[in-house]
Amino acid sequence: MGLMDRGLMWKKLPAWQVLLWWHHLFLLWSTIDGQTRYTIPEELKQGSVVGNLAKDLGLVVSELHRRKLRITSEAGKQYFTVDLGKGDLVVSDRIDREKLCGQRAPCLLPLELVIENPLQLQRVEIEIQDTNDNSPSFLTKEKVLKIAELVNPGARFPLESAQDPDVGTNSIRSYVLSRNENFKLIVKNHKDGTKFPELVLEKSLDREKQPVHKLILTAVDGGDPVRSGTSEITVTVLDINDNAPQFERQVYEVNVSENSMPGTEILHVKATDADEGQNGEIEYFFGEQTSDLILSLFDIEPSSGAIVVKGTLDYENNNLHRFDVIAKDKGNPEMDGHCGIEIKVVDINDNAPEIIVTSLTTPVPEDSPIGTVIALISAKDPDSGDNGKVKLSVSSKSPFKLNPSVSNHYTLVTNGPLDREKNDQYSIKISVTDLGKSSLSSEKIITVELLDVNDNPPVFSQSVYVIYVKENYAPGKILCSVSAEDPDLGENAKISYSILDSKVQDVSVSSYVYMNSDNGSIYSMHSFDYEKLKVFQIQVQAKDQGSPSLSSNATVHVFILDQNDNAPSVIYPSSAALGSLSHQRMPRSAKAGHLVTKVTAVDADSGHNAWISYKLVEATDASLFTVNLYTGEVRTKRAVSEQDDSSQRLIIEINDDGEPVQSCTVTVSILLEDGLHEPILDLRQKAVEPSKKSGRITLYLILSLASVSVLSLVTFLILAVKCMRNSRSSGSCCMRRSDCDGYKNPNRNLQIQLNSDGPIKYVEVLGGDMLSQSQSFRSCLSPMSEYSDFTFVKPSSTTDFKEMINVLDASLPDSTWTFESQQVSRNLMQHDLCYY
Repeated sequence: MGLMDRGLMWKKLPAWQVLLWWHHLFLLWSTIDGQTRYTIPEELKQGSVVGNLAKDLGLVVSELHRRKLRITSEAGKQYFTVDLGKGDLVVSDRIDREKLCGQRAPCLLPLELVIENPLQLQRVEIEIQDTNDNSPSFLTKEKVLKIAELVNPGARFPLESAQDPDVGTNSIRSYVLSRNENFKLIVKNHKDGTKFPELVLEKSLDREKQPVHKLILTAVDGGDPVRSGTSEITVTVLDINDNAPQFERQVYEVNVSENSMPGTEILHVKATDADEGQNGEIEYFFGEQTSDLILSLFDIEPSSGAIVVKGTLDYENNNLHRFDVIAKDKGNPEMDGHCGIEIKVVDINDNAPEIIVTSLTTPVPEDSPIGTVIALISAKDPDSGDNGKVKLSVSSKSPFKLNPSVSNHYTLVTNGPLDREKNDQYSIKISVTDLGKSSLSSEKIITVELLDVNDNPPVFSQSVYVIYVKENYAPGKILCSVSAEDPDLGENAKISYSILDSKVQDVSVSSYVYMNSDNGSIYSMHSFDYEKLKVFQIQVQAKDQGSPSLSSNATVHVFILDQNDNAPSVIYPSSAALGSLSHQRMPRSAKAGHLVTKVTAVDADSGHNAWISYKLVEATDASLFTVNLYTGEVRTKRAVSEQDDSSQRLIIEINDDGEPVQSCTVTVSILLEDGLHEPILDLRQKAVEPSKKSGRITLYLILSLASVSVLSLVTFLILAVKCMRNSRSSGSCCMRRSDCDGYKNPNRNLQIQLNSDGPIKYVEVLGGDMLSQSQSFRSCLSPMSEYSDFTFVKPSSTTDFKEMINVLDASLPDSTWTFESQQVSRNLMQHDLCYY
């Protein structure tokens, strides 16, 4: 594959290096273990194209900007950038191989490419090829050797090695010594390839002929063109002390743990000198070329040759230390011997592994599927061997897990459902442990916030609300407030309230109430009438503003409480019911307790508000009449006398038991007449008296009674036949089939109330369509209602009421008992009185 733009050239590089670079560019890049590798020379010009990442990694160039391709480097400094328009990897800064890698070969610069949407991690390695841009150099430009003139030919004198930061063929290849008659140069090769020059005496020195010899040592590298460096060696010929100290070994090798404390003795070097006296006394010193690093880490005892630890050793910084030790005698001139020291630092597990978060996505939607990538994570441990191998883990209690990727790289993914309402953020603890003998570990906390989605519907505080409202409640006032809560956030938690459309008595519920959509308050549209509407229900809905929106419903039961807003209504006497004066007749022969008439009234309210009492408030002669408090029966208190006025006027007040009390009055005019017979219906108070009338009167009475009896029998037969035709299962003689339709209608409410908390004991039956404009009742009473044990009340119509009045009028013995029957206002309650 092509890695550079066409026509790229570097003016500063020779032709052979350009060819070599192109050779690497086309042949040396490879993909190893899923990683792409490019090879480039160091000091490459800024803006040079290394390769086309889009092509080599199989990416679409047009999507690179959207997927936010970016580079991270373990080197810390960014040497490369990506041209998102072309997909090229471009050099952005000067690359110095020696600065990046030192003497390490090969020099690899790892890069991590992070690509989002979806999140991916690609690893690319850049191999930096060395160019011969450094010349060999000596730390000591001038070296002085003191050699006794008696030293035998063949004696060797170690020289300083040159340093060349370049590696491979560009490093030091050989050493050259300037022409002379007494010395030659030999080069030793260490097993790691390092070359050490030594000066060898070929011909004995004669101090008297030449006390000083000037030599030039040249170090030559293998680059093209060849680079070199020189050092001047001055040999001073000394007299006397002709034996130099000799070490037991030319090279001492020792291993030392990196956790060795200062003062720890590493080894002893030992040299011997064949001379005697001071010429044979030896002291040990570091070589002249010993670096400052060695001097800071180690120390040597001059007298014993013991090498001890002085500073802190660190395997990760430098695992091998080489230096020379010199053994000098105390002769005059001094003679010395040399040996090499090689100290290998043994790694211990002294570095805790480190967690690196390359990329982190937050916040995360709470409905993210299992396997969603949250973060890219890597770990590193500078230790070696098992001490540098790491293992990552994540808390098992969190809904996340780590998936291994390439070479200590991991992806943090979801491993379970997320719920922002239970936990709006997660602090994920990631632990890393190395595999060393005494393992070390570290932790890193990653905070991942959750983004709310609309996954919770509003929830009412109650599924059913029950409210009680007094009738005649002022329109526009609040009835109640409902509330709902949504555990979501933002728009997903904003709630609006509404009333679902439904029917109440075939009318939309919105005609009765309306609702504040913001706070859930329900208001009345108009006042309620208990007599028309006793209970209804409202379906309310709470809906959030999420997308898609969620909702829930609740039921509000509204019970109307009865108020005493209806005055009693007179239904008998019928003329009084219609507002006229009621005229009654009574014989002057009436005794005490005589039943004059009976006032009957009803109240459209219910309960205590419908309890009725009767009271005589005004009378022509209050001593003559009395009114029963509970039944409304008007009776004589004493026998009528001749002095009593023939026209008596009574005003009867009818009160209910509500608060405030509602009342009405009935005016009854009673005419006292001679010759009228007392009714024979009061069988329990009067005994049959022998008639003193003539036989003709007796005959009339018998005929009248017979006629009434026959007419009554015929009337009841007609009623029975009519009931059988109109009702199949009626339990009352006065029941019609049409009256039973209400029981088949599920929209009607039937209530049976037993009232026993007052002086009047009765059973109240409430029912019928709430929108009906009138209610009528038919009462079947005993002729002597004062002593009735039962009262049957049922719905009836105006027509039946008229029919019953007509039958009853015909069955009474005289006109005193004639009932007036006519239509009562549709808004009042109608009663038919049936005497058995």
